[in-house]
Amino acid sequence: MTHHAPSQPLTIEARGPLVGRIAVPGDKSISHRSLMLSALAVGESRIEGLLEGEDVLATAAALRAMGATIVKEPAVAGGGGRAMGTAAPRGEDAVWRVHGVGVGGLMQPAQALDMGNSGTSTRLLMGLVASHPITATFTGDASLSGRPMGRVIEPLARMGADITASPGSEGKGGRLPLMLRGLCPAVPIEYTLPVASAQVKSAILLAGLNTPGVTRVIEPVATRDHSERMLAGFGATITVEDSPAGKVIAIHGEAELKPQHIVVPGDPSSAAFWLVAASVVPGSDVVVANVGLNPTRTGLIAALRMMGADIVELDPRVVGGEPVADLRVRHAPLSAIEVPPDLAPSMIDEYPALFVAAAFAAGRTVARGAHELRVKESDRIAAMAAALGACGVPLEEHEDGMTVTGSSGEAIPGGATIASLLDHRIAMSMTVAGLHARRPVTIDDVAPVATSYPTFFTSLDALTGRAA
Repeated sequence: MTHHAPSQPLTIEARGPLVGRIAVPGDKSISHRSLMLSALAVGESRIEGLLEGEDVLATAAALRAMGATIVKEPAVAGGGGRAMGTAAPRGEDAVWRVHGVGVGGLMQPAQALDMGNSGTSTRLLMGLVASHPITATFTGDASLSGRPMGRVIEPLARMGADITASPGSEGKGGRLPLMLRGLCPAVPIEYTLPVASAQVKSAILLAGLNTPGVTRVIEPVATRDHSERMLAGFGATITVEDSPAGKVIAIHGEAELKPQHIVVPGDPSSAAFWLVAASVVPGSDVVVANVGLNPTRTGLIAALRMMGADIVELDPRVVGGEPVADLRVRHAPLSAIEVPPDLAPSMIDEYPALFVAAAFAAGRTVARGAHELRVKESDRIAAMAAALGACGVPLEEHEDGMTVTGSSGEAIPGGATIASLLDHRIAMSMTVAGLHARRPVTIDDVAPVATSYPTFFTSLDALTGRAA
């Protein structure tokens, strides 16, 4: 796995309406978790629709290094491999077969685990290793090595893991590269999340799988629940109860996971770019097939509908315990809103796309409550403020978000060169902005898009009539 491809600058100009039907890659969160839990099951699991971006492939490589057998089989032509009505191929129609090692069966990796740019891989795999009697060194690229790991180090250390991390800024510890020595048996804990983080919650629950007794996580603010759903699906004993302190998620340790057949729904975070693009580019009419609509992930759809977006759910269904539908989105005039702060956890990855929608709305959109954006692949608040500001969008940056004064549907000035800062979501969001700009927008490097959406630009060409 390479740390980063050479820079790929790209200039985007207005192309006219987006029209057609596409499918987005498999959900990144579910793809990571399906590999991890399959690797801990006894027997062979089958995964369809797996996202084949660099982040998920980093997870697969790490699990192979710890003993799991993970093999990709090409899709059979005409074999109907897609489940329940997905109309468009995703490029991920292959079946992945995973032979697991059983809970507690992970083996000592022979070399450092290269996480590339993937914070999800790092934090969740740290949880897996924490309750195994093995030592693993985690490394990553420059962007990942600047991201804080202290929030997951702290609870895993309470469970008995010995973690030596690199110092961060101002002498604070908790960055990659880091070395983690797991403890077996680990110590079950009850832990209240100090910040809303599905990754921290998941790391603790994954550590709890191989820990005797009951490990509990209390989340005062609900976060995405893919781990809980999938753990239950694999046969773990897990309960979720409401309490005055928040949701209490309890996992019973020393579990035995049973292999599964998983169909990964389309990633709502990837669909976000088409929902915004079709909303703001006049004449657009797009169907995005097979989008996962887990209620902990639909904040952007709710916010866009509040702004007046025309988004309709077609053929709603349930696949593998997750709600799914095809989304039809047509161009509509957007009006500014004050984004409800309680939507933040369910759209944290979609804020860059929301800021772009706000740039085309009528009035001043206030989007706050998103401190977490400061510690993503980049400081996404600062990055998007700089990018949109350079394109002539009036805005005010806040510590926890942004206020954006929109163009009332008119094209924004554009004409800027944007720094993507090795962040896939910044690159894709500003590509969308450039589709309705008066002057071309140049993005300094779109190579990071491959981490989550390798076919993004192919889909853009297809929707704008430029397919080869």
